[in-house]
Amino acid sequence: MSNRPEAATVEGMPQYLLFHKHHPSECGVAFACFKGHSSPLRHQTTISSCLFGGHAIWWLINAQSSEHALALLPSFVAQRSTAVEVREVQIP
Repeated sequence: MSNRPEAATVEGMPQYLLFHKHHPSECGVAFACFKGHSSPLRHQTTISSCLFGGHAIWWLINAQSSEHALALLPSFVAQRSTAVEVREVQIP
């Protein structure tokens, strides 16, 4: 593992991987609810498995805490999401 402190944070904030999962019937709602939610995640590119039947979305973001990270998501999405603190490591 790398013990480079700069790899753990960007601009002094922890990094979180947000993981959201929904049912296939909720796919449209998961995307549409961002329209009514002011978030820096809106209009940004991220990764999703929805088009392949997985119905999951991931974001890699910086936030003060897991609660702050989840607050970037609309309520419907946040209630079905987890925030895991992560950092880059070098694989030997």
